[in-house]
Amino acid sequence: MSTDGLIPLARIEQRILTLRNQRVMIDADLAALYGVPTRTLNQAVRRHQERFPGDFVFTLTAEEKAKVITACDHLAKLRFSKVLPLAFTEHGAMMAGFVLNTPQASEMSVHVVRAFVHLRQLAASNQRLAAKLAELEHKLDDHDAAIRDILDAIRQLMAPPDPPKKRQIGFVQDE
Repeated sequence: MSTDGLIPLARIEQRILTLRNQRVMIDADLAALYGVPTRTLNQAVRRHQERFPGDFVFTLTAEEKAKVITACDHLAKLRFSKVLPLAFTEHGAMMAGFVLNTPQASEMSVHVVRAFVHLRQLAASNQRLAAKLAELEHKLDDHDAAIRDILDAIRQLMAPPDPPKKRQIGFVQDE
C-alpha cells in the first residue's frame, strides 16, 4: 500500500512523533492505519499485555497528551477523550499488527516498520553530516589561527625598525 497505492510512506512518517526520546505512533493513528477503531486496538493490547512491555508501548501523561494535541492538528479529537492515549514504539506497532491479526494490519505493519527504519536512517545520516560540519568548523578555526599568525608576522615586518643605538663618543666609566 505504501509505495504502490493508498498510503504513501511519507504520510506514515508524518504520524511518527518523538516522545521520551523515542519515535512513537499514537494509538489513534496506528488504529486508523490498521483499519480498526482505536478502542479495538487498545482492547487487544490489554488482552495481550505480556506481549507489550514498557519499551513497546506506554501511556502518555496528561502533559504529553496536551503537547501532542497542540502539535498535531489531526489528533484534535483526543482533546475531549477522558482516556490517555497509548504511544507505540516501532516494536510495539509491529506487535499490534500481529495481535490484531487482520489482513490490513498485517500488511500495514510492514509499511509502518519501513517508515520507522527510514526515519532512523535519516537521523543517522543527519548525525554524520553534523559530525562533518563540526570537523570543518574545527579546521576553519585552525586556519583562522594560522592566518592570524601570518598577519601578525606581516605587521611586524611592516613596522619601521627601531633606530639603532648610537655609541657615545668619549670615555665611558663603568660604575
